[in-house]
Amino acid sequence: MTSHNGAAFRWPDGVRAAASFTFDVDAESCVLVHDPAASGRMSLMGHQSYGPRVGVPRLLRLLERQEVRATFFVPGFTAECYPDIVRAIIDGGHEIGHHGYLHERMQGIDAVTEAGYLDRGLDALERVCGERPEGYRAPWWEMNWHTPRLLAERGFGYDSSLLDDDMPYRMAVVGPGSASMIEIPVDWALDDWEQYAFYPGWTGSGVIESPEKALEMWLLEARARHAEGGCFVLTNHPFLSGRPAKAHALERLIEQVKHLDGMWVAPLREIAAHAERVCGPARVHERLRAEASPAPESR
Repeated sequence: MTSHNGAAFRWPDGVRAAASFTFDVDAESCVLVHDPAASGRMSLMGHQSYGPRVGVPRLLRLLERQEVRATFFVPGFTAECYPDIVRAIIDGGHEIGHHGYLHERMQGIDAVTEAGYLDRGLDALERVCGERPEGYRAPWWEMNWHTPRLLAERGFGYDSSLLDDDMPYRMAVVGPGSASMIEIPVDWALDDWEQYAFYPGWTGSGVIESPEKALEMWLLEARARHAEGGCFVLTNHPFLSGRPAKAHALERLIEQVKHLDGMWVAPLREIAAHAERVCGPARVHERLRAEASPAPESR
C-alpha cells in the first residue's frame, strides 16, 4: 500500500496486510475521572468492573483458542486496582500499553499537566508489570500538539491515537529533523464504544447495536484493508465486548480475519517494530489556524 508520502509501505515477506486486536481496559477509571461521586453508584461501578472481572478472562480464553496475541491498553488506576488481571494478560503473551492514569480528559491541557498524567500512569504500570510499556494510546484518542514530544522524552516507541492514515507511519516529534516515533492510526468505525456503549445518565444514545451488525461492519473494513495491503486496528473494551454475545461475534471476526491470505495478526508493538525498520522520512504535523470571518456590515 502507498503511504502518505507516496512511498510503498513494505510488509514482511509473505505478508499482504496486517491486523491487530486491541483492548482498552478502562474499567471504572473512565467514569470516575469525569465524576468522582459516581463511586457511590454501585450498579454503574459494577457495569465497569465487569471488564476486568469477567470480560478480560473471557477474552483471554478466546484469544488463547484463536492463538492470537493482542495489545491491552491499561490506565494506571486499573492496573493498581486489578494487578492480578494485568499479570494474567502478560502471562497470556499479550502486550500492555499505556492509557493514562485515570483515563484523564486530555483535550486542551498544558504539557506540564499531561506529563504528570503520563508519569503517574507509567509508575503504576511499572510497579504492576515490572517493565515500561512501549506503546501509548491517549484516552479518548485525544492527542495534543505537545503530546508526541512528551512521549518521546519517556522512551515510547509508538503511539496509536491519531486517525489520519490507513497505514503505520513515522511521526516527527516536534518538526523537520526532530526525533521521531511510529504512529499506528485508529478509526472510530473500528471501536466497539460506538456500537455498544450505553448506561443511563452517563453515556451512549440508548441504542445498543446487534453484534451481528458490528461483525458485518468490522469484517467489511478488514477485507477492504486486506485488499489494499493496509493495517486493520480494532479497539474493544472488555466491559462491552467481553460480554457473551459480543465476545462470540468477536471470535468469529478473528477467525475470519486471520484466515485472509497473507494477513499478519500481531500485537501493535510488533507492527511498530516492523514499521520502524521500513518507514521513510517522518511526517511533520502542521497546526492549521484560521481567523474568524469578519461580521457583515450592517445596512
